[in-house]
Amino acid sequence: MVRGGIIEPSDSPWASGVVMVKKKTGPKMRFCVDYRPLNGVTKKDSYPLPRIDESLDLVSGSSWFSSLDLRSGYWQVPLSPEARPKTAFCTGRGLWQFRVLSFGLCNAPATFERLMEKVLASIPRQECLVYLDDILVHGGSFKAALESLRKVLQRIAAAGLKLHPDKCCFMRRELEFLGHRIGSEGISTLEEKVQAVRDWPTPTTLRDLKSFLGLASYYRRFVRGFSCIAAPLFHLQKKDCDFVWTQECEQAFSSLKKALTNSPILTPPDPKLPFILDTDASDVGMGAVLSQMGSAGERVVAYFSKTFSKAERRYCVTRRELLAVVKAIGHFRYYLCGLPFTVRTDHSALQWLMTFKEPEGQIARWLEELASFSFTVEHRPGSRHANADAMSRRPCALAGCQYCEKREAREAVISREEQSHTGESSWPVCRLVQGVDPTEWRAHQEQDVDLQPVLQWVEAGRKPEWGEVAGCSPGSKGLFEKFDALRLKDGVLQRAWKEPATGEERWQVVVPRTLRNSVLQGCHGAAGSGHFGVSKTLRRIRQGFYWGQLRRDVEDFCRRCDICTAHKGPPDRSRAELQQLAAGAPMERVAVDIMGPFPRTNRGNRFVLVAMDYFTKWPEAYAIPDQEAVTVADALVEGMFSRFGAAEVIHSDQGRNFESAVFSAMCERLGMRKTRTTPLHPQSDGLVERFNRTLVKQLAILTSAHQSDWDEHLPLVLMAYRSAVQDSTLCTPALLMLGRELRTPAEMSFGKPPDALGAPPGPEYARKLQDRMDTAHAFARNQLEKAGIRQKRNYDLRAKGKDFKAGDLVWVYNPKRKKGRCPKLDCQWVGPCEVLEKLGEVVYRVELPPGGRRVTLHRDRLAPYRGDARPQQYFGRSLPPSATPTLARAGPPANSPHAPPQQQVVSGHHMAPSVPAPRRPRRLRRPPPHLRDFVCDPTGRGTL
Repeated sequence: MVRGGIIEPSDSPWASGVVMVKKKTGPKMRFCVDYRPLNGVTKKDSYPLPRIDESLDLVSGSSWFSSLDLRSGYWQVPLSPEARPKTAFCTGRGLWQFRVLSFGLCNAPATFERLMEKVLASIPRQECLVYLDDILVHGGSFKAALESLRKVLQRIAAAGLKLHPDKCCFMRRELEFLGHRIGSEGISTLEEKVQAVRDWPTPTTLRDLKSFLGLASYYRRFVRGFSCIAAPLFHLQKKDCDFVWTQECEQAFSSLKKALTNSPILTPPDPKLPFILDTDASDVGMGAVLSQMGSAGERVVAYFSKTFSKAERRYCVTRRELLAVVKAIGHFRYYLCGLPFTVRTDHSALQWLMTFKEPEGQIARWLEELASFSFTVEHRPGSRHANADAMSRRPCALAGCQYCEKREAREAVISREEQSHTGESSWPVCRLVQGVDPTEWRAHQEQDVDLQPVLQWVEAGRKPEWGEVAGCSPGSKGLFEKFDALRLKDGVLQRAWKEPATGEERWQVVVPRTLRNSVLQGCHGAAGSGHFGVSKTLRRIRQGFYWGQLRRDVEDFCRRCDICTAHKGPPDRSRAELQQLAAGAPMERVAVDIMGPFPRTNRGNRFVLVAMDYFTKWPEAYAIPDQEAVTVADALVEGMFSRFGAAEVIHSDQGRNFESAVFSAMCERLGMRKTRTTPLHPQSDGLVERFNRTLVKQLAILTSAHQSDWDEHLPLVLMAYRSAVQDSTLCTPALLMLGRELRTPAEMSFGKPPDALGAPPGPEYARKLQDRMDTAHAFARNQLEKAGIRQKRNYDLRAKGKDFKAGDLVWVYNPKRKKGRCPKLDCQWVGPCEVLEKLGEVVYRVELPPGGRRVTLHRDRLAPYRGDARPQQYFGRSLPPSATPTLARAGPPANSPHAPPQQQVVSGHHMAPSVPAPRRPRRLRRPPPHLRDFVCDPTGRGTL
């Protein structure tokens, strides 16, 4: 290597170990270096290598082949002088470094591939393929292949590259390239690699199994149903699965080796010939075969298979068959994009499903994905569809499996039930409309303005001319377009409709306006209907009913349903824009909160009182035995306020300890203004809430297993946080609060940093300290302003909803827990409630039913009310405890065309119009202390 100019002596600080690798041909060894440490710090070159499967497809139509191999290809690429020291390696004779590109460097393949593609850039890939130092020259005739070979050799000679004569093959009808045997008849596997799979012993460890699957997967395109055959082996690689070699695994292992041994010869794709894609799906997975019809008959291009996930295995038959088509076309997109082809399947429903006019949900997304391809669907009986059918199925490993026998018997019963159901009658579904007998439907239809002319057309048995329809209502014109799907059954107008999942034809009753609200109530809110969402309610209605703009009415009905809103929450919840509390100096605003209870410590503590300065982010945390107001006030006075002085504003939640007379007296004595958050809105005190999470994580790391010493670690956690740089200020809390950095344990090892003040204690030191704090505070104010702008911009991106005004009806999020009741079964939203006034940008005073209790709430806890109740009908009445005014009847208002006439809906009951509405009592109610304005101003101004 020294004589050849490959390496040279080195004095580099880099040094890597040598690795000798046996070559593929002969007993010779390849000299390599272990560059893993160097590769770990190297900036990666992302130049792509050609895909092997795409390269093999480009030899379509070729009959003559030549393969070229460079002699030590990497060593023909020189390294720059500045890169050579990094390639240094250790030997018994000292330190050496490469002068040329070495094996083992992470960027070596990308660099060499870029070089070879530049050298052969003028030769198209239809004549010459290059993969690193392997070059394949091919042509359809001897003359064309020879001319291509001449051009390739000229380009290699001009670049100064040298070939390895022993590894070159010229003008062959068949040769080896990239682990495959390529010939005029097609592409096949290499015998030596197949022999390695055939002789592979039964894996005993997960590592052995992964090695076998890696080798077998290289030829998966040659194996029909590879994924389904190897499914038990892939299952052993899951994290939650123990490595247990079962009889099913052994059968899959043997079947896979046998399939690789008998692998067929695949034909390279010819874009001039039409493609045929056969697909099939089973309970386990799907399979596909891509083929082309040529002069020699139908030849296979490639196989594809994939096992289904747990969710996909629960799909119905039609959905699984369509999923197989989607996955197969997506896998062979490289071949099929832009060309017409035929999809063959043994599931006849796919023929009409591809032209379905009203797809929904997942099927709509799949059909949209397939819309960019030009293909036709052809049905083929299962007896002639064995090529794809066998790929999607895997036989049970045990003969006489009881599970399979029970499943087959159960599916046979279901199949018979499905065959006996013709969908001819819709009257069982119509029974959902309470109080309406099927014989009365005709009378309601005759009274409907839209259905009257349609009934006449259908009874006459002829489709009218457009001139007769032009003067009719839009509803009548919509049914005119569907005239061929209409019929009269027992005198009632019905419409034919196909079930998307099964293709089964159903007859839907055309619903007049007077009964639509009853149908919606029966299919959404009746017993057994479940109060499901729009999609499920719409599907339930379509099982037996139809009218124009059905989806719009269902969406409106579900949105107005008070029962759904009270339990699930309103769909259009509000999210206000971020409101920030600015602070420009230390102790200007301090936030306090209590965490706990924690396990009782040896010192008797169970809670943590947390206080944090808004400007400096300086935290305080005191372990206390209880959360009484006296204990909290004593801890703050003896701790934070005695060291740093009283705060101008102290901010807390609505805990009783912070709203007590003791705490208010402390604020008044120290001249502090007290503010508080709105109920159930901790975001108003986000600074201390976020610190609570950090504090708990740090205590969890330091606390012992018995958790009785967590209070002993509080000082160390606080020290670490106070000396850490904050993202918002880019300063430590200690620097902004004390004017200096805290001395940490790291100084014991590395020494104390030089004092930036440079003066002994005295007047000059005090002046410099003051200047330093002024500079730090100005810098922090600037950074806080930038951070606030950034946080508000990101937060407001998700803001939605509009402001409310006095008199608006709203839903209120009120997830209160009651003793003896399960909170998951209680209503989380209360309504309708009336907005009384707007107190701030995002704060409102709201009156809650029943009883008219007034509370101050943040806008995030409110949502617009879409129901029909009136405020006076809710708030003025004295309801018993069992009454649930939030569960008002869902549906259109009383004057809606969907509601029955002569009825007024109030709180789920029918009330005669003559009954006067109750009045709100006039006596004044004194609110409890915890419902006062959330700003307690000692001056009496009470501003927010």
